Amino acid sequence: MMKWTQKRQQTDPIAEPRATPGAGEGPVLIHALDGFLGAGAASRMVADQLSSGDGEVVHEYDIDALLDYRARRPMMNFSADQYSSYDQPRLQIVRQRDTGGTPYLLLAGPEPDFMWERFVAETREVIEDLGVPLTLGLGAVPMGVPHTRPPMITAHGTRPELVDRKNLWSAEVTVPSSAQSLLELRLGEAGHDAAGYVVHVPHYLAQIDFPDAAIALLQALTDRTGLAIDDSGLRKRQEATRAEIEQQIHDQGGEGLLEGLEEQYDAFTRGAAESLLAHEEELPSGEEIADQFEEFLARQDNKDD
Repeated sequence: MMKWTQKRQQTDPIAEPRATPGAGEGPVLIHALDGFLGAGAASRMVADQLSSGDGEVVHEYDIDALLDYRARRPMMNFSADQYSSYDQPRLQIVRQRDTGGTPYLLLAGPEPDFMWERFVAETREVIEDLGVPLTLGLGAVPMGVPHTRPPMITAHGTRPELVDRKNLWSAEVTVPSSAQSLLELRLGEAGHDAAGYVVHVPHYLAQIDFPDAAIALLQALTDRTGLAIDDSGLRKRQEATRAEIEQQIHDQGGEGLLEGLEEQYDAFTRGAAESLLAHEEELPSGEEIADQFEEFLARQDNKDD
């Protein structure tokens, strides 16, 4: 359970990012794992966008030691009377290049379920062997925000100088950990520069693909690194997803719930509200949200199947 101590910070909601100090000349390492920080499938979609078929694998983790197969069962194909293929899970660091030829390293795949410290130590060894000057993590969490407003991003880093944009609010917070957050913590303790971004995903859309959140993460990444990444595929999905969400809200009569979230968001960005974690009586309950979007989520599941 999360525990929050609010310390409201009055800042410009559209403050421009600052340049990263002392970034060095080597390739940046980007990690976007499919797991706890994966609301709206934002990190997975960004990882897909950053991946190419001709990347060079520079390190592969022992997935058998890290993955809980029973909790996240890989898919198999069964043809007539035999098993014909298996979707082998992989966790790799791959050297990729952007559209202009600039290299970067991508750590993507399922978030480890076991042996986090071993995973962190192994990743640190690769970082030191390859001379990585900066590690950037990308994640997404559910939050009481509407999909009709620009996605908010919380920036973080192992040193204040590495936080390249001002957050709308600051808080002392206790949250469930993740392999990614532990990686950043341990890298900082070892004297390595690490930073990242967490995008806020509408909590009623946390279980489906929400391209808006992925685009926001990718934009934060490219603003910081200068990498040239084609996001046209995400933007096409964004248009179709927005249209379906709007139609489903209309069909289910969810306009009132959405307006409440919009009012809360707008009050917060004006400085009239302490946080987006409003009192329970001010927010629609999880059951109300689920009822309004049940049909929409079911339709998305059917598409995935």
